[in-house]
Amino acid sequence: MIINMKNGTKWRYFTGAVSVGLMVISIALVCIKGLNWGLDFTGGVVSEIEISQTITAAQMRPVLDKAMEQPVTVISASTPGRWILRYAVPKKDHTYEALGDILSPLGTKVEVLNTSLVGPQVGEQLKHQGSLALVVAILCIMGYLSFRFEWRLALGSLFALLHDVVLVLGFFALSQMEFNLTVFAAILAILGYSLNDSIIIADRIREVLIAKPKWKVQDINNEAIAETFSRTMVTSGTTLMTISALWIMGGSSLRGFAIAMFIGVLSGTWSSISIGTLLPEAFGLKPEHYMPKAVSEEP
Repeated sequence: MIINMKNGTKWRYFTGAVSVGLMVISIALVCIKGLNWGLDFTGGVVSEIEISQTITAAQMRPVLDKAMEQPVTVISASTPGRWILRYAVPKKDHTYEALGDILSPLGTKVEVLNTSLVGPQVGEQLKHQGSLALVVAILCIMGYLSFRFEWRLALGSLFALLHDVVLVLGFFALSQMEFNLTVFAAILAILGYSLNDSIIIADRIREVLIAKPKWKVQDINNEAIAETFSRTMVTSGTTLMTISALWIMGGSSLRGFAIAMFIGVLSGTWSSISIGTLLPEAFGLKPEHYMPKAVSEEP
């Protein structure tokens, strides 16, 4: 079925219902499974080693996981043969000094170049500061939206932002991918991207409300989406191309960031069209809310 302005309202209602369902599922996943916090938040050990260039991460990872009795993140360093190992403080007496013995089955010499320990106190501080940064960002966005738009349009844009963040968190809870500082940075970037997309559509809705006050709100929303659709698709498409290149070529250290951004851009485009227009409509947005008010001539 071709989406046009005649059936645009039907499609917006359908996508809005899907968005609400995905939000409920995502919240349930976060509550039930929780997030797999990375070492940035939980604390742990980061070691840089130098090993034969013929050894790959796929060869090292199972040996390290078995010896450490935990998943060990193996990241390629800038120089061939150098690797960065990230893991929680071992339960047994396996420390960074024993990495050579642990990797001895690979039949190569291992040199530990440097090691740093991130304590749990630092992780708790990062959690606190990260949560504070997210709250401050949302409060600033709320202040901007309340100044820029009438509260019904502002509420639609704000709910679209929350929708995008919740969906990203739900994916990481479902997949149990590591949630570290780079993923958190992606969430803050998603807030800005989704806000920009929602403002474009909300601004056009406001213009059509003033220009065509006799139209139904449903038709005004459909018209605004139609006039901004090509711009939205071009912007989102080029952004997704860049993120895909980062996903493929950025390596494992940036994979979480790229995946979070990819999901956020998709959901941001989706939510700005569906949720960003449905909520103002549901709360009774009318052309009168943006029409100039008559000034009484009485003293």
